[in-house]
Amino acid sequence: MSALPHNLHNRIAHSVEILRLAATADAPATFANSLGAEDIVLTDLIYRQVPEIDDFMLDTGRLPAETYALLERVRARYGRAPRVHCPDTEALETFVNAFGANAFYDSVALRKRCCAVRKIEPLRRALHGYKSWVTGLRREQSVTRQGLDVREWDEGNGLFKFNPLADWGEAEIWGYIRSRRLPYNTLHDRHFPSIGCAPCTRAIAQGEDIRAGRWWWELPESKECGLHRYADGSASA
Repeated sequence: MSALPHNLHNRIAHSVEILRLAATADAPATFANSLGAEDIVLTDLIYRQVPEIDDFMLDTGRLPAETYALLERVRARYGRAPRVHCPDTEALETFVNAFGANAFYDSVALRKRCCAVRKIEPLRRALHGYKSWVTGLRREQSVTRQGLDVREWDEGNGLFKFNPLADWGEAEIWGYIRSRRLPYNTLHDRHFPSIGCAPCTRAIAQGEDIRAGRWWWELPESKECGLHRYADGSASA
């Protein structure tokens, strides 16, 4: 392990404090682990310092092979991995038979229905029985996240949501990953800063927004799936 960049020590301490608050004041808590770069940082912090927080992963059935490979690398490193939740089989079959396997390309409405089947419904099952959940959201990721608080009430799911990395920058995320030599999704090395389902994610060009590769055929204001909803009614994924 290399030494942590000096500016990260305070960030880490604050994030761990937030995680411990979730694990005590709003327990039981669980972490929605997508295995993205931010979530790899949280995986390391939770597994090593706040292991009483559970974690889960949503397997939509369309994830890249690199994401599944990373899941096993996490398991090998920590002896623990996120609990996997999959879409309801009947609901998924109904959607695919009615609209096609790639209906998300046809309209925003169908893409959001696909996300609802593959992500939103499994999320609700994954959160059942918990009083709070933890995410890797950061304010600088998109305009819809600039008002993000480290602790907020999630009205849609009826529990508190903690965002321990809300004020971290991209360089700080990667500084932590590299200093700790953490496993990460190899798609990041091929210009995929934000990774979702394989058919809905592309690499970005130099100068593009970090989320430009998500649902790239849609206008920016529609490019969310609804996993994260805010008081103003906006949604994020």
